[in-house]
Amino acid sequence: MTYQAFYRVYRPQSFREMSGQSHVKRTLQNALLANKTTHAYLFSGPRGTGKTSTAKIFAKALNCEHAPTDEPCNECETCKSITNGSHPDVIEFDAASNSSVDEMREIIEKVRFAPASARYKVYIIDEVHMLSTSAFNALLKTLEEPPSHVVFILATTEPHKIPATIISRCQRFDFKRLSSIDILERMKVVLEDIHLPYDEQALKVITKSAAGGMRDALSMLDQVVSFSGEKLTLEDALFVTGSISQEIFYELAKSLAEKDVASVLATLEQLMSEGKDAVRLSEDLITFFRDLLLIQTAPDLSDLLELATTDEKFQTLASDFSMETLYSYIDILSKTQQEMRFSLHSKVYLETALLKMSQSNTGRTTAAIGTTGNVSLDTSQIVELQSKIIELESLVLQMQQGGTIVQKQQQTQTQSQPRQQVKASTFNVHVGRIQEILKVATKHDIQMIKGAWADILNQLPKPQSALLEESEPVAASSSAFVLKFKYDIHCQMAADNQELIANFGQYMAGITGNFYEIVFVPEQNWLKIRTDFIQHHKMEKKTEQEDTGGEQVSEVVQSILVEEQQDSEDPLVSEAEKLFGKDFVEIEE
Repeated sequence: MTYQAFYRVYRPQSFREMSGQSHVKRTLQNALLANKTTHAYLFSGPRGTGKTSTAKIFAKALNCEHAPTDEPCNECETCKSITNGSHPDVIEFDAASNSSVDEMREIIEKVRFAPASARYKVYIIDEVHMLSTSAFNALLKTLEEPPSHVVFILATTEPHKIPATIISRCQRFDFKRLSSIDILERMKVVLEDIHLPYDEQALKVITKSAAGGMRDALSMLDQVVSFSGEKLTLEDALFVTGSISQEIFYELAKSLAEKDVASVLATLEQLMSEGKDAVRLSEDLITFFRDLLLIQTAPDLSDLLELATTDEKFQTLASDFSMETLYSYIDILSKTQQEMRFSLHSKVYLETALLKMSQSNTGRTTAAIGTTGNVSLDTSQIVELQSKIIELESLVLQMQQGGTIVQKQQQTQTQSQPRQQVKASTFNVHVGRIQEILKVATKHDIQMIKGAWADILNQLPKPQSALLEESEPVAASSSAFVLKFKYDIHCQMAADNQELIANFGQYMAGITGNFYEIVFVPEQNWLKIRTDFIQHHKMEKKTEQEDTGGEQVSEVVQSILVEEQQDSEDPLVSEAEKLFGKDFVEIEE
């Protein structure tokens, strides 16, 4: 028989065999037992989390000869034919390769016919977001008034691309990424079934590379098993997945603790020369320092460790850092990771982050002080401390005598010191991305977004819509737009709110038909970026203006200038000029 991949052989055939997704299993099983199943379901979530498998299990449970039941028997002829894909009443449809309206109409025409041998006709439409707009419109009427013998199960990895009218007619189930424990246990079952010894640390490496997807994990396991010999070892898993060993992370952290910059940069250069990805390396470093924090704070939770272990050397390494240092390392790497996504020079960003970490003031000495509480000082330090103590004692004495001197000093300092300037914006503005949007921005796109703005704010939850009250879309292309905020704090809160970004994109796609990327910017940064952009384009077009003898500016810049002029004009004056003409309108202050 032809060899089959692990993810096909070990695909779950019942709810009992499914890993994770307990909220989905419980809801569907209760509906099956109570005979309260509906006509349309939407399964959404990342790839490899069990959407299609759950759809087939649910189809078997609906049509099982022992129904109503919360588990398919997998022994009757109906269950067996659905498992091998030969049952005429369970139709699997791939929308990625059949996205036109003609294929959808062909399916809809057959919906009204009764099932051939089962209780329900089940249509499983995979990657449903790939359907065209016409195909969605054709499907909409059937979803609204379906025959009683039909059940639609729509599966997608990108629910924001599905029209809101389709989503509102389905029961939606969001599949989550599987936990490391669920994936690890499933891989153990597979290896025990094929009688292959394994190193558990190797399975953890595969689990981390899978990023919560069971299919990815089983595919990588299949590859590692083919590569390895009589035992699945850690070295095999590291080589096949392209991951980095514990020892390298240990040496890198040790060099950071010792502030050995040369060793840190040499290790990074070696990893880059081996083809490692800088973004993934930064993620792994965040995970490693998180493990060191876990060893310090909760050493009993060794099962949660991903890249480190509870061995003595890792415990010693963890004690070399204070908790503040580890927090600062994670913070530096997280900010660097955000910046790397918008740059082609990710290695430079990672090098800069490691230099910041190695030159951090908080280091091993701080950790030692925090744990032992004993500090040894030399003579010069003791003398300096004594002088500071004498100075503080004299200051206290003056305050006890009336405090007039201190008050006068404060008044003098207040008068002499200039007023502090307003704190500069700390929000990380992606200037390059905004300039790219401005280069292709059009009036049509910004008018479309502004026209849908009020409807979108009404659909958002109140806390999220309140966050956008002081915001305004100021420039837009066909795929992205710039959102200006009056206050920096609101801009930062909105940029950090992933739920707001997801909801906004979904509602925007439902109203306009396009999925836009949102680029956030505070007002003061936007004014500077816009001014610099206009001046830059004026200089580029200077030669062209001289040749033509006109005052023409590029279409993009001209559109921005016109909008700026319109914003500054009084709407009452503009309306009067339209009605009577500019020659007959005189403006008096």
